[in-house]
Amino acid sequence: MEKIPHSDVNDTGKIPRIVPDLDRETSLPAAEIPEILIITGMSGAGRSRAGATLEDLGWYVVDNLPPRLLSALAGMMSPAGEKAVRRLAAVVDVRSRGYFQELVGVLDELQERKLDYRIMFLDARNDVLVRRFESVRRPHPLQGDGRLLDGIERERTVLTELRNRADIFIDTSDLTVHDLSRKIRSGLQEAGTDNPHVTVMSFGFKYGLPMDADHVADVRFLPNPYWVSELRHLTGRDEPVSNFVLNIDGAEEFIQGYADLLEPIFEGYQHELKPYVTIAIGCTGGKHRSVAMSEKLSEIMRSRGHSVRTLHRDLGRE
Repeated sequence: MEKIPHSDVNDTGKIPRIVPDLDRETSLPAAEIPEILIITGMSGAGRSRAGATLEDLGWYVVDNLPPRLLSALAGMMSPAGEKAVRRLAAVVDVRSRGYFQELVGVLDELQERKLDYRIMFLDARNDVLVRRFESVRRPHPLQGDGRLLDGIERERTVLTELRNRADIFIDTSDLTVHDLSRKIRSGLQEAGTDNPHVTVMSFGFKYGLPMDADHVADVRFLPNPYWVSELRHLTGRDEPVSNFVLNIDGAEEFIQGYADLLEPIFEGYQHELKPYVTIAIGCTGGKHRSVAMSEKLSEIMRSRGHSVRTLHRDLGRE
């Protein structure tokens, strides 16, 4: 074994001096590198919607933050610990009045501290901004005693430097709220994070339809294991009942076909940014057929790469 030169060993004689240097030079894994996003832009261009989209993506979002607090908030961006904030989005704009003028200096300070950040700038045409303000009957933050357009033009002047610094620029003039969300996800390379989370729920019709179900399937066309004395005390989660239900003529074909039917629906939900989907499968009491079929549908969906959880709403109520 090659010996470490004495000069490369610290005062304790145990730890090579090179180790701390290596620690300092080693980059954090990509998943742990803190991210800071500054959301700014024209009032009425969709900053609040952008913040809501980022919250849905798991970012820690602070709205209407005075710029001078940004440095302190960046101190939360520790890479270690369960409570560490690794993705911070701050909505900073002219609502903070005179404090907003401090933002450029604060951003320069973050650069000096080697804290990487990106700026997302949202804009829209003047006629669109006027229409949006008039629809909510609110004055522009910089309007004062003048016209709405006066406030918009003042804001454009104030934001000139930030607009030039922007890493992500989005014109929301012709975008719906869903289009804007898609643009933001695309700009942040969040593709795939909007796959729907699927809940497959069994229930009993005699207890009522699930209020939050997006789709309901009725499996009461299958013979009821309740009338088989050996199966009555069991549930659809037990193998004898599951085998009984799935071996009924047409049962396997039905659940496979239903899974196929749901695929284009999930694709549509993904495009429309619907994050949660509940599929309810019902029988009379919610104990045998619906439970077995829900478990089978969940198994099929997971094998196709979907994020699925299975609930049995009425199991144990009989």
